[in-house]
Amino acid sequence: MNYNFENRNIDFVKHRKKFFGISLAFMLIGVILLSTLGLNLGIDFESGSRVEVQGDEPFTEEMVYEEFAQIGEGYEPDDVTLAGDNNELAHARFIGMLEQEEIAEIQVYFIEEYGVEPNVSTVSPQVGQELAMNALISILIASVGIIIYVTIRFEFLYGLAAILALVHDAFFIIAVFSITQFEVNVPFIAAVLTIVGYSINDTIVTFDRIRENMKFAKKIKTFEDLSAVVNKSLVQTLARSINTVLTVVFAAGAIFLFGGEAIRSFSFALLVGLVAGTYSSLFLASQVWLIWKWKQIERRKFKSPEPAETAEREA
Repeated sequence: MNYNFENRNIDFVKHRKKFFGISLAFMLIGVILLSTLGLNLGIDFESGSRVEVQGDEPFTEEMVYEEFAQIGEGYEPDDVTLAGDNNELAHARFIGMLEQEEIAEIQVYFIEEYGVEPNVSTVSPQVGQELAMNALISILIASVGIIIYVTIRFEFLYGLAAILALVHDAFFIIAVFSITQFEVNVPFIAAVLTIVGYSINDTIVTFDRIRENMKFAKKIKTFEDLSAVVNKSLVQTLARSINTVLTVVFAAGAIFLFGGEAIRSFSFALLVGLVAGTYSSLFLASQVWLIWKWKQIERRKFKSPEPAETAEREA
């Protein structure tokens, strides 16, 4: 798609307070939902067991619950998810680890009923905590690496603004997953890291345009002068951002609809993160940099009025 926004009078900077308000509201909602509803943690991060049952005919959730109830008291799963083209696969999740005797009874029962041994996977509390910690460390390492890279290529203020945008994206995804109660598992973490890479790429493209326009701009004497540079850069990169996100959204949407239950949380996190990442790259990171950069220019003017003109042109 070819969008020509450069000839249109679009003032993004004028509405920066609205963008900040929307972002703060989503982050506040994310904190509230985390403290109330919480997240639907999968057994990857919470000790538990998952039993995968395969049948010749389609399953229903009620049927799966009834089958486990036939095994005996205490075998009712905490959650049942259907998968496969015709719901011929059922995943029963148990909070807490099943004992070996319980696993053996489940396997014997379904072998006798369906002729196929169910696949049972378990995660201990120690392993779940280790996976959660490794996921957090991965995100932190990625964030530190981004700050270092952006600082070397641009300046420290760009790096801080980029990380703030990524924190916004993370809270946005968490808030949506808390509302929808989609399962949070290892593929979810993979999706978050993917979004981090996509979002920072989009942000760097915008920042690079700002830096280029700063080089050709006249002396920045007022906040309006700096705002004009940022706004021009946003308009110039808007079409590119829309085209890129639509292309990836179509692919992620296809994975969500046709990819199967195993990667449903991954594709859903991608869809949510792509929207949040594009929004934060265009309307949050650049606007935050604008405010911080102007404060930096003002401090330099106050300390050294004469050399300030050269500092104002730094990107």
